Amino acid sequence: MRGAHILVGVTGGIAAYKVCYFVRELARRGADVRVMMTEAGQRFVTPLTFSALSRYPVAVDLWTADQSSDTDISTRHIHLANWADVLVIAPASANTVAKFTHGISDNLLTVVTLACSRPIILVPAMDADMYLNEATQRNLAVLRERGFHVMLPGSGELASGLKGPGRLPEVEELVAYVGGILKQAHRDLRGKRIVVTAGPTYEAIDPVRFIGNRSSGKMGFALANAAAQRGAVVTLVAGPTHLETPRKVKRINVESALQMFNAVQHHAKNAQAVVMAAAVADYAPARMAKQKIKKTGDDVPEIALTQTPDILGTLGKKKGKRLLVGFALETEQEERNAREKLKRKNLDLIVLNSLATHRTIFGSDSNIVTIIDASGTKQELPELPKFDVANRILDRLAFMWRKK
Repeated sequence: MRGAHILVGVTGGIAAYKVCYFVRELARRGADVRVMMTEAGQRFVTPLTFSALSRYPVAVDLWTADQSSDTDISTRHIHLANWADVLVIAPASANTVAKFTHGISDNLLTVVTLACSRPIILVPAMDADMYLNEATQRNLAVLRERGFHVMLPGSGELASGLKGPGRLPEVEELVAYVGGILKQAHRDLRGKRIVVTAGPTYEAIDPVRFIGNRSSGKMGFALANAAAQRGAVVTLVAGPTHLETPRKVKRINVESALQMFNAVQHHAKNAQAVVMAAAVADYAPARMAKQKIKKTGDDVPEIALTQTPDILGTLGKKKGKRLLVGFALETEQEERNAREKLKRKNLDLIVLNSLATHRTIFGSDSNIVTIIDASGTKQELPELPKFDVANRILDRLAFMWRKK
C-alpha cells in the first residue's frame, strides 16, 4: 500500500461510517488517500471527518474549488482520474451503480469515474431487497463485463432490521481486496499495442443457419480488459457475443473466420503482440445457399466444407519481433497436441484449456489452464477467475519484453 494513490468515492448509505475506518487504515499503511463525496454521502458523514482521516481536503462538487489545491477547477475531474492508481466506490449505492451503467455524469464522483482509466472497484452496500433486485443485479453484471471490479457484499443484519446480503465488508476484507487489485494494476504494459481475439466465429450455411461453436468470448474479453488496465493500447477483434466492451478497449466486431482473418491482419501490422483467444472455425461451408434450405421429404442435403484461413499460422510465418500467443482446447493427448501446435505455428506461448479437468469451461467465469512457452517450459495454474488467468498470461508477455 505504501505510496499507492487511492481515490475513495463515498455515496449515500448508512455504511459510509465504516468507510471512515477504511480510509484511516489505508493511510496508516502508507497509502496516499483522497476522498470525494456525493451530496447524499455528506448526509451520513461530514467531509470534515474524511479530511481529518486522509489529511487532504475532500472533493464534494464540480463547481467549488478546493482552496488548498492549485488544480484548475475546469480540469479537476481529469486530474483526479489520472492521479489515482485505483478508484474505490464505497459504499456504492444502487442509484450510483445505475448511473455508472448508463453513463450518467451529474456529480463530481460520476464524472471522475467516467474519465478514469485505472481499475475501479465497486463495493455495493444497500438493503437486501435493493441489492437482489433484478435491475441492480443486471447493472452490476454489465459493469463487471465492462471491467469494473465488484466486491461482493457481506451478509447479515442490515440497518432496516432485515437479514441478507448488502452489508459493507469489514475493513480488513476491503483492504485485502484493494491490495489484490493494486498488485494487478501496475502499468507495466503502458504503450504496448496488443491485438486480442475473442468469441466464436459463425460460418454461414444459408441466410438463417450457420456452423458455430460454444465459445462465450469471456477469456478473450478478460485478456483485453486486463491488458488495458495495465496500460496497453488494446484492439479487441470479437466474434458474435453479447458481452459488453471493456473500458478503454477498441472493439472490432466480425462474424466469420475470413472476416476475423482480415481484421487481425490489418490491426496486427502495428501490434507488438497478438493473443488469439478466439475459437475460430477450422472449416466453413464451401458455398453459402442464397435462400434458406428447405426440408424436402427424407432427403438430407450434403454440405461441402472448405478450410478457413489460418490466422495464427499466417502471422507466425512473418512474425518479426511480434509476440504470438495461441490457445488450444483439446479432448485427447492434450499437452502433446498443444506443444505440436506451439511449434507448428511458431508461437511464443500457448495456453492449453482442458475439457478433462474443467467440463464447464464454456461460459464459465473461471478457467484451468497450462501455459507452455517456446522453450518447452510449462506452468500449470489452479482454477482461477478468467481475469486472473489473463493477468498470468500477460505476466509472461511482460517478462518476455523485459528479457528482450
